[in-house]
Amino acid sequence: MSDKLLVIGSSGQIGTELVLELRKIYGEKNVIASDIRSTSKKTLQNGPFELLDVMDEKKLFQIVKKHKITQVYLLAALLSARAEKNIELGWSLNMRSHSHVLDLAKEGFIKKIFWPSSIAVFGPNTPKKNTPQFTIMEPNTVYGISKLAGERWNEYYFNKFNVDVRSLRYPGLIGWRAKAGGGTTDYAVNIFHDAIQKQKYTCYLSKNTTLPMMYMPDAIEATIKLMESNSENITIRSSYNLSGVSFNPEEIANEISKHVPDFEIIYKQDYRQKIADSWPQSINDSYAKNDWNWQSKYDLKKMCTDMIKNLSTQYLNLVK
Repeated sequence: MSDKLLVIGSSGQIGTELVLELRKIYGEKNVIASDIRSTSKKTLQNGPFELLDVMDEKKLFQIVKKHKITQVYLLAALLSARAEKNIELGWSLNMRSHSHVLDLAKEGFIKKIFWPSSIAVFGPNTPKKNTPQFTIMEPNTVYGISKLAGERWNEYYFNKFNVDVRSLRYPGLIGWRAKAGGGTTDYAVNIFHDAIQKQKYTCYLSKNTTLPMMYMPDAIEATIKLMESNSENITIRSSYNLSGVSFNPEEIANEISKHVPDFEIIYKQDYRQKIADSWPQSINDSYAKNDWNWQSKYDLKKMCTDMIKNLSTQYLNLVK
């Protein structure tokens, strides 16, 4: 029987691009996109789509049975900045959705799960540079706390029930197909939109706030590569460290200025600065490299060139 994949949260920043790539690999009919709201995105209209509130365990089970799902990619979550504004929803959504999917695998209804973690699992006492796989965690946001708890659930369900759940600690993700989803690193997406549209961007982080980031094509490749790896090669069942490129707002602004000469950046810090200050500056992903041959492809220069090229075309097409 061929694999049938369910992507939960398919209209978000990751899901929009992941569905596209998975459909190229598994076929359009074998990748079911789902989200809490219907979508008009053309990228998601080339295959099956299901309306799903992942908190509705009964509806989730019905969709899994209906489509004979073998793999679930659980991308629905309330991200760091938004979750700090609604901590009860942040905890409830991030934890209950995870438990629902883990239990379906435990009962034998699905064979494999992808669940994303984040650099938000780290905290102010974590080593800032070249942060190792195993280290002090102590997150201080509800998003980070929920992700750390989720990592422990992953390992527990694997060890107790042999659930094949796999995970990546995503850095800040940057892509052009979908808008940012309410995370602390959103500035690194929004800065491109404002540079092209307004030639000016007001940044809520200080100019020297260095954070680990990753361009979306690298993130999608890492996700699929992890999920397609042989189970015996997966030595980390909590969540793998993943590294792309680290930079600060000043560095990305300087790179953008090479493409948009009149671009100006203004700094006006808000509550997200404190969140960013608790996170690492760079990540050691040696386990991912050793276990399943991970290697990122995009540096800051290459990413900026590609982002501006694609976003400029996108905005030009909107005007036509």
